[in-house]
Amino acid sequence: MSARRPGPGRWLHGLERPARGARPVPRLRHDRGSVTAEFAVTVPALLAVVGLVVAATGAARQSVALADAAAVVARQTARGDESAVPGTLARLAPGASATSSVEGDLVCVRVERAVDVGPLAGVVVLSSRSCAPGLGR
Repeated sequence: MSARRPGPGRWLHGLERPARGARPVPRLRHDRGSVTAEFAVTVPALLAVVGLVVAATGAARQSVALADAAAVVARQTARGDESAVPGTLARLAPGASATSSVEGDLVCVRVERAVDVGPLAGVVVLSSRSCAPGLGR
């Protein structure tokens, strides 16, 4: 019997002859477990991507909330209602800090806050700036 061609009734690597008309699919012994290894590499990478997408979405949501808070605080500061600023910040952007400055006829406020979602928590600091016209200042 030749090593290249299987004899009648014998197929490569000891597999039985398939039904008439079916094509044999020989399995190689060195491929065993390769799907498991590929799966073990793919799943953590997929989970990392999903985690980053969730964190980026959370950071974007917080950035929009910070911009809204900066606009409201700038209007309050321009009206002379500085006493309401801490409550507004606590309600719209918890944990944020605000600094204000006067630039000509405008009252500008910069609000900063660290991201608190996923792997970006504490690493990325969001900042938003908004200005409002000052009333007679």
